Amino acid sequence: MTAWDFDLGAIEASLVPFVTPTTPHGGVLLAVSGGPDSTALLHAALRAGATVPLHVATVDHGLRVTSATEAAGVAEMARGLGLSHRTLMWTAPKPGHGLQAAARAARYNLLARYAQDLGAAWVLTGHTRDDQAETVLLRLLAGSGPAGLAGMRSERPLADAVQLGRPFLSLRKAELVAYCAALALIPIQDPSNADPRFARARLRRLMPVLAQEGLSDVRLCRLAARCARDDEALTQAAAAAYAAAIRPADGPVLVRLDAPALAGLPDAILIRVVARALGAAGASPRLERIERLILKDLRPALDAGTFLRRTLGGCLVTLTRGRGLTLAPAPPRAGSVTGADGLAAGPRDLLGKGDGGAYIGSECPD
Repeated sequence: MTAWDFDLGAIEASLVPFVTPTTPHGGVLLAVSGGPDSTALLHAALRAGATVPLHVATVDHGLRVTSATEAAGVAEMARGLGLSHRTLMWTAPKPGHGLQAAARAARYNLLARYAQDLGAAWVLTGHTRDDQAETVLLRLLAGSGPAGLAGMRSERPLADAVQLGRPFLSLRKAELVAYCAALALIPIQDPSNADPRFARARLRRLMPVLAQEGLSDVRLCRLAARCARDDEALTQAAAAAYAAAIRPADGPVLVRLDAPALAGLPDAILIRVVARALGAAGASPRLERIERLILKDLRPALDAGTFLRRTLGGCLVTLTRGRGLTLAPAPPRAGSVTGADGLAAGPRDLLGKGDGGAYIGSECPD
């Protein structure tokens, strides 16, 4: 067996669980930009002998003058293979800060909605081991916790009845480039991948230097796998602790937790329980702000049994003897241009060079 045979077979085999399931489902939506990764995804899905409907979509972010032409090229390629294609337009105003993060979020939202329209059970993307290593490094620079350092999951929920799958996450990008070459495919080269305005592109140029010092893509992905295991254990423990601490809420209170139940928790679990409570109350402050509230204020108040009142993420967080820890909407601050916790508000650029927000919750939209 030649190297080409092995590479071709391994790449196509990674699509088999999605496109030839033991339990038939509503089909698969392939996210294809026309680059080497997604071009390989499209052809490998077909060559894997799909037994469920395959659909193709390209998200046109409207960020480059050639994007419409590239989407049209993918549409022609899909139709030539006998597959339906839809170009999904991102028509919302483009932010001046955190553009790539906003584009990713918009892309997944558009893909999820179209998959729901189609009745597709999966959205598949062409993310590779290289992408995973870059994501972990970006989140490391952002000061993320285990959830962020776990990187991209190979599978995760995307929307109601729709899952996101990344069948190539253990493969190197070079393998997919070779796959396209072996099939005489000519992918599109996206110039933004080398644009130094974007943090991911800057880090991509540094990766060979970091690898020489031992920080290789293999080790970054190993770190992601270990953090994913730890994050799963912490998430399960926090869910159980939250369920044990939750109490009925009334009046303006959105969430109420039992103080003695919280007092007995390790800090790592307490942080996640309070983050979960804030999420249930509609708030999503950054990890360092939650840590500051808990380690500086809440933990000492729980230990001493003293009163506490703070605002965080638009929530009024109050600790009392009789009511425990309660979260209610914070009163508006007239004329304030800061967030409810007294710190400057702004967009959360968790994966770029923006405000350096760390990460704790469900997966970032990569």
